[in-house]
Amino acid sequence: MIDYTIFYKCELPVSGPWPLGNEWDVLLSAYTDAERVRLVFDKACAAQKHWLVFPEYNYRSTDSVPAGAFLHPARNEAEYVQAFWRRLSPDIAAKRICVDTTGFIRPYLLFLLRWFIEQGIRRVDALYTEPVRYANAEKTSFSDEAVTEVRQVVGYEGQHLTDISQDVLIIGAGYDDKLIAEVAEHKDQARKIQIFGLPSLRADMYQQNILRAHRAESAVGTPIHDDSSNFFAPANDPFVTAAVLQELVNGLRQRNRITNLYLSPLATKAQVLGFALYYLSECRNAPVSLLFPFCAAYERETTKGLTRIWKYTIELPALHPVASHPRSSSARSDLAES
Repeated sequence: MIDYTIFYKCELPVSGPWPLGNEWDVLLSAYTDAERVRLVFDKACAAQKHWLVFPEYNYRSTDSVPAGAFLHPARNEAEYVQAFWRRLSPDIAAKRICVDTTGFIRPYLLFLLRWFIEQGIRRVDALYTEPVRYANAEKTSFSDEAVTEVRQVVGYEGQHLTDISQDVLIIGAGYDDKLIAEVAEHKDQARKIQIFGLPSLRADMYQQNILRAHRAESAVGTPIHDDSSNFFAPANDPFVTAAVLQELVNGLRQRNRITNLYLSPLATKAQVLGFALYYLSECRNAPVSLLFPFCAAYERETTKGLTRIWKYTIELPALHPVASHPRSSSARSDLAES
């Protein structure tokens, strides 16, 4: 069993130079209006720096987007990442890569990690910058909340069983209560479990999170304070998040309470990393999928200030792990043709 707690993380200074060893060949960052995104892009030491402009932010070439930034109209995470990848040098897999996850829209980040595995990349550094506060506290809107579809993220499609009697949906519950409700209603027959960020990024953010999650309570079907259906992981620690998922799922399996498992990370990017790491390490070729409620538009800035910068060293699994769960005879998705 994987011990996620041995993975390396550290805090980088907001002011002053970063310690030696924090240099990369390639930095990838999502372009937004956020101060915390732009400061890290300028501060990071990398031979190549790439801005990725996601179409859901609705930037245009006339919006003072930096020269050389990658704009592409594809709203499919696989098409977008693969189109960007073709711009890079053929030896990219041998380079030291850092991804600032802060401004990434979640499905693009998830597929990028899956794509790294396809390219033989086994180690990347990921950054995440905490805000001082969300712009409108618990009333902050992160997307237009107009969900166009709920589907599996490319590269995270499970080999599912026809028996759905003990299906489970685990939601990383963030502020977007309408997205929580959409994904919960999409799997209305599944048992719903939520993971909340605790400790939260700031002391007041947990209460704000709970206030928003209450709005989705009827869709989820269990009270927020039901200890059997609500669990906790630090909002800024992907490795503890992965460990919580591992313990939770293993406990359910020991009691024979899962037919198909669905994961939906809707909280901080650090927790998204934890969901991805758990899935990629333990769930491929199993009756497990990662679901996401896709929206047409996202806000370019939702926070004020920055307080802490985290670096996580992500050790990615090999391309073809031994499957430890039941699977169908069909092979995994051919991502090269996604």
